[in-house]
Amino acid sequence: MKRPLPGWTVLVALLLTGCGERSPEPAAEVGLEPVGADAWFELVPTESGLDFVHQRAAVERFWFPEIMSGGAAWLDYDGDGDLDAYLVQGGDLGGDGGDGNRLYRNDGDGRFVDVTAVAAVGDRGYGMGAVVGDLDNDGDPDLYVTNLGPDTLYRNDGDGSFTPVLLPDDRVAWGTSGAAWDYDLDGDLDLYIVNYVSWSPETETDCYGVGGSRDYCHPSRYQAPAADTLLRNDGGLSFTDVSDELGLLGTFGNGLGVALVELTGAPRLDVYVANDGMPNQLWTVQGDRLGDVAVARGCSVNGLGVAEAGMGVAQGDVDGDGRLDLLLTHLARETNTLYLNRDGVCEDVTATSGLAAASLPRTGFGTALADFDHDGALDLWVSNGRVGREEIGSSGDPFAEPDQLFRGLGGARFEELPPAVSGVGRAPDNSRGAAFGDFDADGDTDALVVENGGPARLYRNRATTGGWMQLQLVTAAGSTAVGARATVSAGGSTLTHRVQPAYSYCSSNDPRVHFGLGDAASVAEVRIRTVDGGELSLLDLPAERLYRIGI
Repeated sequence: MKRPLPGWTVLVALLLTGCGERSPEPAAEVGLEPVGADAWFELVPTESGLDFVHQRAAVERFWFPEIMSGGAAWLDYDGDGDLDAYLVQGGDLGGDGGDGNRLYRNDGDGRFVDVTAVAAVGDRGYGMGAVVGDLDNDGDPDLYVTNLGPDTLYRNDGDGSFTPVLLPDDRVAWGTSGAAWDYDLDGDLDLYIVNYVSWSPETETDCYGVGGSRDYCHPSRYQAPAADTLLRNDGGLSFTDVSDELGLLGTFGNGLGVALVELTGAPRLDVYVANDGMPNQLWTVQGDRLGDVAVARGCSVNGLGVAEAGMGVAQGDVDGDGRLDLLLTHLARETNTLYLNRDGVCEDVTATSGLAAASLPRTGFGTALADFDHDGALDLWVSNGRVGREEIGSSGDPFAEPDQLFRGLGGARFEELPPAVSGVGRAPDNSRGAAFGDFDADGDTDALVVENGGPARLYRNRATTGGWMQLQLVTAAGSTAVGARATVSAGGSTLTHRVQPAYSYCSSNDPRVHFGLGDAASVAEVRIRTVDGGELSLLDLPAERLYRIGI
């Protein structure tokens, strides 16, 4: 019998849709096709203040890391209730580096202010991704930046600024995605960091592509997959590298994407790693070790038994059966892969999902399964960008591809929306990281996409056809309750999500869970379960509200 949750509290913040006029249409951009009034997304103009431009390389040397950066994160660093944006910079590997990462404060009126200097988070390493989590249990989010080389950990001081924190001396690798994960259930968040390739300028080699011209190499050319890293949180922002003693150093992969996932219905989350051209890994706690159970769970390779170029990863219940399924993005000439969860074992249903043909010509990175239009079925966003040079298209970038939006039809079926309807993919970008969250506090899920070597794009969601509910699940310290599971019953349907900010590619997302409710005006029941098995039930809650629930 599960124990009840002790001393829970519920605070309600109203976020009713229609409480103000929408922002005007964005300013026209060269190369953008017009979209209709019913488009799902609109591009927020750079006049909003979010003017980040990613730097790939001052001189194109065709060094492998140039084509893989960068990520993004949503976090409420100042505790004012809205999401601020952190964007990770690349730079020039053979020069003086880039301009540094950027933090943009969300002022809540559609405006962003660059506060990087004041917050002191402008890390100037060759950046890849960002991990967000309250690592010291003081109620505000801290920030971990993955780099090619030494990573950086920033403690949130609670006064609008951050302080760098010393990491273990041997934490030097090519880190990509990461997750804040309490693997040992001791009440604080540990750090799982995905590593890609053991690379240095000395290991670089010449590769050639279309027409015999210089191009970027495939990771297999280096024959140097890396083992991932687990940093145990010992309290007080002191960490110990326990990768060896937990068994991670015996398994190697070209790791790019990560997500905290649940396949078996157990309270505890596992870590799923998307590997580039190698079998994926699913790490679960087995006593005092971690075990890779991806083969047993059917999610190490696709349905044909082939390892694909894993980039981004997302999880969600796409068929409405209460079990959480997996979506992986892949290289062009491979399909993105949808795994349905069949009682803890994955089945590759890509061929019947409507995703196969549409994904074959694209190289997918950042991704999300989210109910963008609030009809009760999860939709799919995929941010695309090539990793090899091809003929230069209308955008002038040989790596550019259009992003894609798929409407969820229910029953693990999707249909691709054309750019004029979706509002995305109108101007091809070389997209990498994508972070998802409700930045404008209107109750739906927006998207922030980083272009490798170009400007970031912020997309405002305007596809609000149904009701919604958001849950902000927090611990007694006010920290995000990572791994908590929430199930909502409304309008005859049951919807399930888990608190899992770590997904997509090199990015961290809105820690709140979001439900599209269709025509339902209220929720009959909300059931919450924590990672240690505690349970809570709330009845008869009005829709179109954000509920902050202490668990």
